[in-house]
Amino acid sequence: MTIKPLADRVVVKMAEVEESQTKSGIVLTGSAKEKPQYADVVAVGPGGMVDGKEIKMEVEVGDKVILSQYAGTEVKVDGVEYKIVKQSDILAKLA
Repeated sequence: MTIKPLADRVVVKMAEVEESQTKSGIVLTGSAKEKPQYADVVAVGPGGMVDGKEIKMEVEVGDKVILSQYAGTEVKVDGVEYKIVKQSDILAKLA
């Protein structure tokens, strides 16, 4: 199954949180750490008219982006977690 976003929506896959170890040897799991705010763009909506304004999509599939911290809706498709966000919730593209 694929996700096809509508209007100014973008589907992203969040970066993985890796386990790390403190200097004293304590292992911090991914759930104990703050989630990263960067992601890979998986699908992009067509843009067009949104609330009476013309929206041009600024991102493309494959771009790496930084998101607002609490942006979007999390969904799980075929066992993979994605987030659907408005383009306005994307703060920057990583070069």
